[in-house]
Order: sequence, then structure tokens, then C-alpha cells
Amino acid sequence: MPLTAPQPRGRRWRIILHGVAVLGLTVLTQLGGLAWLAALAFRRGRLAFLAIFILAYVALWGGAQFAAPVFGRVPLPCSGEVLRTQSRLYCVLLRNFVTPEMADVALDAAQAVAVRFPGTVTLALDGGFPFLDGMPLVPHLSHDDGEKLDFAFYYADTVHGDGAYLPGLTASAIGYFSFLRLGKETCPPVWPTLRWEMRWMEPLHRSIGLEPERTRALIGALAKDPRVGKIFVEPPVAAALGVAGEKIRFQGCRAARHDDHIHVQL
Repeated sequence: MPLTAPQPRGRRWRIILHGVAVLGLTVLTQLGGLAWLAALAFRRGRLAFLAIFILAYVALWGGAQFAAPVFGRVPLPCSGEVLRTQSRLYCVLLRNFVTPEMADVALDAAQAVAVRFPGTVTLALDGGFPFLDGMPLVPHLSHDDGEKLDFAFYYADTVHGDGAYLPGLTASAIGYFSFLRLGKETCPPVWPTLRWEMRWMEPLHRSIGLEPERTRALIGALAKDPRVGKIFVEPPVAAALGVAGEKIRFQGCRAARHDDHIHVQL
């Protein structure tokens, strides 16, 4: 005879779902899982749960802005005329944190492009979380120490217009997954791999094209910076832009494609 009564099936499912939510929010935002646990501890109905979760997340988010510099991370700007995140979503999800050195690298490169091409806005994508080295920024294989940062390509109205630069715009809503697919495919089919095709997203993308001059200038500014160790760009993109050098490399066939963004690391 069992010592304790078995848990009702509905309760077991609730525990599983809450566990998935905590794990998912932690993977996505690092601190979101803590906010979910706080809401669970003080829940008083669904609306109260949602309100407490939002308040807890806002409190954790605000605390991270002040505490992260103590641990060697600073947030990249969510708004700005020279450098900013591609979307405020990166800031909301706490994915815009890098080391102070990487923040300086990003700003210096953005300013170099803006000096050469006035009015240029450089857009940052994923950086890292505010705390803890070694916690990767899914789905990236790295981005686990604040020393890696992705930049969006610059885009121009090359499809329906005169090729004019489009400040602050990217082909996709989040800056990723609008692949240029220049030339022959670089990699044979391999598994496992993060080299997703994401063709189902193509109808959602804007009909705009790569702005080569600014993109070339950004890669050049980063390559000249002695603080930069590696720059990942897909080989056909590098060839089309005419950029080369020891720092400009291919990321490998098991990593994500880099014909939609530029990866930089110290």
C-alpha cells in the first residue's frame, strides 16, 4: 500500500508545464525563469500571476542594468543615431550585454562608418546575457562571455528603388535569417548542424538588398581594430564585398549561416 496518494494527472501536467516555462524563459532571457518562479510563489489567480510575473521581470530587468557592470558586462544602447540594437526586443530579453571592451569596439566601428557615410545607423543583434560566463545565448554556439557580438547588414532599396541606403532597416524583422545565398552553397549536407535554411520565413522579409559600401566599411573597421580577434562572414559574401584578411573567417558548416549577419569576437 503506497505511503502517499498519487498526484492527480492535472497537477503533474501543471508541474511539467511550469518547469518548461521556467526553462524556456531562462534560456531565452536568463532571468525570466526567476520571474516565473516568483509569480508561482505568490500566485492568486491567473491575472494576479501574470501581473506578478511582469512586475518581477521588470524588477529583475532594471536590477540587471545596474548590477551587470559590477560583473563586467554593459548594455548596448537600445536607441541611438550611430549605434543601437536592431530591435528593442533584444533589450527587453536582456540579450544586449557585452564586455566594456566589446562595447567600445562596436561604438568605434559604428562611428567610423558614420564618419565615412554620414547618417548611417549601425544595428547590433545578439550580444550576451548580463551575468555568468559559460551560459550560451541559444541558438548560438558561443556568445557565452560577453566577448561576442553580431551586427546586422546594412540594406538598400535595390529591388524596387534606386539603391538608396535605408537607415535602421533590415530585411527580416529581427535582423537574422534573411540569407543572401550568393553563389554556390558553401557546405555539403551535414548533421547535426545549425546551418538552417529558414526558407519558410522568406515571404515575411522585406524586398530590400544588401548595401555593400557600408557593410564593407564596417567589416574593414572591425578588421583593423587590434582588439578584434575573429570576424565570421560567409565566404561568398566576403568575396562579393571584396574583403579578406586573417581575421575574416568561415565559421564552419555546423554553425549558423553568416550570410545574414556579421559575427565579431575579441
